[in-house]
Amino acid sequence: MVRKTDKKVCASFEDNIAYMNQVLPIQESFDIIRRDMVIGEKNATFYFIDGFTKDEAMLKIMDSLFKVTAEQLPEDATSFARICIPYVEVDVIQQFDEVVRNILSGVTCLFIDGYEACLAIDCRTYPARSVGEPEKDKSLRGSRDGFVETIVFNTALIRRRIRDPQLIMEMMEAGQTSRTDIAVCYMKDRVDTAQLKKIRSIIDGLCIDDLRMNQQSLAEAMFKRKWFNPFPKFKFSERPDTAAACLLEGKIVILVDNSPSAMILPTSVFDMVEEANDYYFPKITGIYLKLSRVLISVGTVFLTPLFLLFMQNLELLPRVFSFVAVRDTVNIALIYQFLILELSIDGLRLAALNTPNMLSTPLSVIAGIVMGEFSVKSGWFNSEVMLYMAFVAVADYTQPNYELGYALKFMRLMLLILTACFNIWGFAAGCVLVACFIIFNKTITGRSFLRVSK
Repeated sequence: MVRKTDKKVCASFEDNIAYMNQVLPIQESFDIIRRDMVIGEKNATFYFIDGFTKDEAMLKIMDSLFKVTAEQLPEDATSFARICIPYVEVDVIQQFDEVVRNILSGVTCLFIDGYEACLAIDCRTYPARSVGEPEKDKSLRGSRDGFVETIVFNTALIRRRIRDPQLIMEMMEAGQTSRTDIAVCYMKDRVDTAQLKKIRSIIDGLCIDDLRMNQQSLAEAMFKRKWFNPFPKFKFSERPDTAAACLLEGKIVILVDNSPSAMILPTSVFDMVEEANDYYFPKITGIYLKLSRVLISVGTVFLTPLFLLFMQNLELLPRVFSFVAVRDTVNIALIYQFLILELSIDGLRLAALNTPNMLSTPLSVIAGIVMGEFSVKSGWFNSEVMLYMAFVAVADYTQPNYELGYALKFMRLMLLILTACFNIWGFAAGCVLVACFIIFNKTITGRSFLRVSK
């Protein structure tokens, strides 16, 4: 649980300031600012984080506060916030724990002598990039905006699409050190209340120090999944239109500050293979796209293991497909060729992530030529193996979900190894294991991975 204190703000200005100076490292941290002033002949102090505060708004607020006279000064903090502060978001806080949390979140806090509360003025602004379309989850016809790292911007992108008072966005936090903001979004009249209650209790009961990897840390803390089952428990999306559509279907969307994606649950394997393009085209086109994606995903899992199985048992290969048999000399066993190429493809992906944009295209061409042509001519790989692995490498990008894509890759590797070791029985056992991994994969709400979401 998050560390909390029961200490309350008192009427003694000196005691309040002494406590704040003790808790906040004002002298050590240059970005934590203390600004003293006089309001209506009473001592007052602002605390705020440099870089989070809107300078123009604070200048106007301070200018109005300087004009407050002793006769105009109200007797309590609530009246002062209502009468003397010309700003929209003003709150009155009595707990020091809430005061410190607000200051470190970017809210400006004001202490005035004689008031038994602190005035929190939310005139913060966060550094943020533009809401451009995500690189991975693109749409041909849909909107061109995407989630960013600022949680308030993300909730606004959803609220813009769902203008209904039933849309609820609850703010929670997790992490004793990071105190990361978490927004739980749902439609009050459509959500499964039992699932919502369970998710709330899980987040409230998290005993972790921080969410250093933001949404991924939250997902791992919420659900301690079995390490040997690679299939995902959550669906992630960087598109606000996808998140809004899921909310209207009665699902729960979790947004984490500093993370440019939404966590959607409950989910199923059928949700994982969906993408925005399925809904921006006529229904028959969307069904075709989804069916094509499913068939290609299945093909990426079974194509190379089936090829290896038939090459080990040529008598099982139908005569009509006899042309697929390897004709050239096999210098390296087929299983080793497949495993080397699987590793090489991942190596190329990692290299592409760290390659400057201006060099990525020429280096990709060079790598393709070297691996495609010269590796076959040198005798390292057979042309048939290169062909099927090229299909697998390209087909992997038809899968919009990263986690599901790598889960299918691991299933393919398992099938290849079992087929190479135990031949037909190994392939059959691998198919059974693949089915078991999918069938027995449970999501955080206890739903089956194969259950169709409502």
